[in-house]
Amino acid sequence: MAELLSGIRVLDLTNVLAGPYCAYQLALLGADVIKVETPAGGDLARQLGASAELNKAGMGASFLAQNAGKRSVVLDLKKEADREKFLDLVASADALVENFRPGVMNRLGLGYEKLKEIRPGLVYCAISGFGQTGPMRDNPAYDQIIQGLSGIMSITGTPETAPLRVGYPVADTLGGLVGAFAVAAALVRQKTSGEGTFLDVSMLECTLSALGWPVSNYLSAGVDPRPMGNENMTAAPSGTFRTADGLLNIAANKQEQFVTLCNLVGRPELATDERFAERETRKRHRTELKLLIEEALATTPAAVWEEKFNRAGVPAGRVLTIPQVLDEQQVRERSVTASFSGVAGRDEPLTVVRGGFLVDGVAPLPKSPPPVLGEHMEDVFSGLPPRPKVKASA
Repeated sequence: MAELLSGIRVLDLTNVLAGPYCAYQLALLGADVIKVETPAGGDLARQLGASAELNKAGMGASFLAQNAGKRSVVLDLKKEADREKFLDLVASADALVENFRPGVMNRLGLGYEKLKEIRPGLVYCAISGFGQTGPMRDNPAYDQIIQGLSGIMSITGTPETAPLRVGYPVADTLGGLVGAFAVAAALVRQKTSGEGTFLDVSMLECTLSALGWPVSNYLSAGVDPRPMGNENMTAAPSGTFRTADGLLNIAANKQEQFVTLCNLVGRPELATDERFAERETRKRHRTELKLLIEEALATTPAAVWEEKFNRAGVPAGRVLTIPQVLDEQQVRERSVTASFSGVAGRDEPLTVVRGGFLVDGVAPLPKSPPPVLGEHMEDVFSGLPPRPKVKASA
């Protein structure tokens, strides 16, 4: 079974993307994730996505993407009675994830110091744009803001088009992925020592960490990274090439791969041309080399070249659209998606994407569709044990 977190209860107080994606990874691994939402509409992502009808039904495509396998309850944490119910939930939980601005939970009287009185071993994960400290801690942060501040946009695109936003919310997603990794690690300590943890996850820092190569080129080699479009700064020919019917990515990063490539496209002389004979000279003459290779590729479709190159050990892959990749046999065979029928707001089945790994050969798939707002109130609260009494401090 793929349920590595079976028996773990996670409270998901998150909204929109980074936090919900974090909790979704934990749900995929078998955790009982209880999504605590506001009665007035719940997670904002319920209203976001390409379908106006789904948005109106409170089941927006953005919400559907990362909330399968969770249970939903509604609590107004500004009300005393609901705060008490929330503390009952906390007493039963192993971890909590929130992505409010720093200080919001403290102002509600529900910060980490308060909650660990109720549940001393609690793993508390706070995901925010900039972290809990520093001069930017109180700034609102959306993915695009972090992309710009982190340097990602400065190296995305070509010299003519940069800076460009990456085509999906990469900074939000990285924040959620790092949060899930940190929660899983803290749960190991909790189960071995009983000790709780406060995790301060900064989307800006997660993004900078993921920018390891370009950041290192600046810190270690003094090179200010620049946008290169679809080219690879470390090697040539390594990038996107035109074929008879579409684009093909080729990564002939090793000398032997380059020689093989030249032979496969019928241009063996390129391997001994003094402009291209060595890695550094190829990088300096990458534009000329690209044009020569594209001339050779123009006779044959991309899919044929892809199969031919890969069979010979030269990494290659077509440039696909989202519908095309979802229809690939590789994706279908490994159960990358899961489908549910009878989802609120939809007449047809809902398909969602799982995490990017198998566990002992088994795909961790969500066990239930994304929940309707407040769907599990009775289910969750009817089964709660009495909250332990907190000793008064001296």
